[in-house]
Amino acid sequence: MFQGSMVALVTPMQEDGAIDDDSLQRLVEFHVEQHSDALVSVGTTGESATLNEQEHCHVIRRTVEMAAGRIPIIAGTGANSTREAIDLTRCAMEAGADACLLVTPYYNKPTQEGLYLHHKAVAEAVPIPQILYNVPGRTAVDILPETVARLAQLENIIGIKEATGSMQRAQEIMDRCGDSLAVYSGDDATAMELMLLGGRGNISVTANVAPAAMHAMCVAALAGDRETAQRINDRLNILHSTLFVESNPIPVKWALHLMGMIPPGIRLPLTVLAEKHRETVLQALRQAGVLTEQEDL
Repeated sequence: MFQGSMVALVTPMQEDGAIDDDSLQRLVEFHVEQHSDALVSVGTTGESATLNEQEHCHVIRRTVEMAAGRIPIIAGTGANSTREAIDLTRCAMEAGADACLLVTPYYNKPTQEGLYLHHKAVAEAVPIPQILYNVPGRTAVDILPETVARLAQLENIIGIKEATGSMQRAQEIMDRCGDSLAVYSGDDATAMELMLLGGRGNISVTANVAPAAMHAMCVAALAGDRETAQRINDRLNILHSTLFVESNPIPVKWALHLMGMIPPGIRLPLTVLAEKHRETVLQALRQAGVLTEQEDL
């Protein structure tokens, strides 16, 4: 249903932390023009952890309205409360989102049975296509392939964003689930290899700043054209690493600010990119061809 370069979209904010709808419109138009394949609204990169439920629904609704059917919208609706996840997922469906992305419940460290029952409850409560999201480095819980395979039997659980970066893990999920579940990368550094292995796309931080290149890389990788995909990815590698010099989305929001796309706002407990990293991010944008020296002066 979804494939290619899916942008883990930032939520633009003013310096006081207020959501900036005008900049959100600018970002949506940018990604439509640059041929991104989908937008993921209010995921990790969209600062879902610091938006309240009303704001969360507002950003999803406005993104859907701004996209106006020109690009699919996947709404981040995961929570560590099953009831909250159901409420957010229902809100996204009513707003017109094409699918939802649900992170494994973080902090409270459920068992594998708890993870299964959580996602099953959301899937049965809200009939919208749903993508699981496994990122144990942030959540402190790892949804195992056997649990993923159980969930893949539910009709509206259609994919998983696998952010461990492990090709072995991705292959095991694909072996267990076959065509019943699409596997997407949640790790820019290994996304090309996952797609060449049979993954269906990349939910990408890098695509925020280099959408056309990321789209082209994904097209090549999905076609099995390693040479072309590698050539493009080699240019993007500097961004795959540099955009994580501090916790995501700190560097990518600063990069987009440098590009004139958004104000510098970010919400506590996250902070604006430290001064010592700003030149590093600037040079990475130049090296990847995102900015020229003239553009960033």
